[in-house]
Amino acid sequence: MCKILIVEDEASLAQGLEFNLAEEGYTVAIAKDGKEALELYNENDYDLIILDIMLPYIDGFEIAKSIREKSPLLPILMLTARSGVNDRVRGLELGADDYLSKPFHLEELLARIRNMLKRKQWYREISDEQPVFHFGENEINFADLSAKTPSSDFQLTNREALVMRYLIDHRDAIVSRKELLENVWHVSSEVETRTVDNFIARLRKYFEPDPSQPRFIISVRSAGYMFTVPD
Repeated sequence: MCKILIVEDEASLAQGLEFNLAEEGYTVAIAKDGKEALELYNENDYDLIILDIMLPYIDGFEIAKSIREKSPLLPILMLTARSGVNDRVRGLELGADDYLSKPFHLEELLARIRNMLKRKQWYREISDEQPVFHFGENEINFADLSAKTPSSDFQLTNREALVMRYLIDHRDAIVSRKELLENVWHVSSEVETRTVDNFIARLRKYFEPDPSQPRFIISVRSAGYMFTVPD
């Protein structure tokens, strides 16, 4: 039985979510502010966190950052009335896995939760099979999301690691934006195709000696991307 922590200061919304998630078979805890959220997180093991941004004491951004430092693979769904692009980008940069704006449809929330938990299980299975991958002078440890390049050591976000894992598992094959959206993001291919391009650009900055002339993550015009390791 999956355990979900809801971090939401609007009592009626939190209680409604608790009821509906319990009906789906989840075990649910509620934190009404940022301090309580971190206390519950430190005292318990959760499978997923639903996190509001605007919270008393400690906001959702700081909570996400704190959780990511200790639990790089714990799924975080940001649920907030702040739907601006800057807030969304900041949340994803800090490690949120998904983002849903209020008001929302319950069925969409439930679908996103199911998909996030499914991704978590898929990632755990493939990471157990091959936790560390080397290409060129780069190294990715998919167990703890750490990465090494000739110039730095750093942490990938969960979503960055998912994209790299998918590309590596389909090495030397063309992977379309649609395929990445449907298999990594689990969303319709008509939604936010630029999101894929932004993640690819970021991964090239990490791992390519010259991001403007990539050797590992290759663009295939009008088709998508291909991961390859030159001889």
